[in-house]
Amino acid sequence: MIRFLKNRMLHRGESATPASLGKLEFDLMEILWARGECSVRDVIQRLDRPLAYTTVMTTLDRLYKKGLLERHMPERAFLYCARFSREEWERSRAESWIAGFLGGPHPSRDLLVSSFLDAVGEHDAVLLDELEQKIQTKRKELSRRGKP
Repeated sequence: MIRFLKNRMLHRGESATPASLGKLEFDLMEILWARGECSVRDVIQRLDRPLAYTTVMTTLDRLYKKGLLERHMPERAFLYCARFSREEWERSRAESWIAGFLGGPHPSRDLLVSSFLDAVGEHDAVLLDELEQKIQTKRKELSRRGKP
């Protein structure tokens, strides 16, 4: 089932890494999450492969236009920083991906839930217990708000 979900993501044009980021975009985000505010030159120095200044600059600009980065120009060059922490970004992507599945036809929702439970059960029984507790907590919270 997990293989099916990974293939579904890959065939829709998304990479195996979170979000619809290309490999270079994701690598640059990793650098900014780890280092904080950086110039294009700072980022180039931390890359594990040589790339042209203009390639990195264009990619950072693209990430800025996607709303993932903030930037300002204190002197002659932009300084970039991540707009969201990696955890916030991953949570947003996961919520969006799951909402897409849950908003789909009924069989897609069933597939998502059963595949998730199968994967958790195979890999971590303790996590399955934690999930059950979180479900009970969420039900109580919804009940207090008057939602079924």
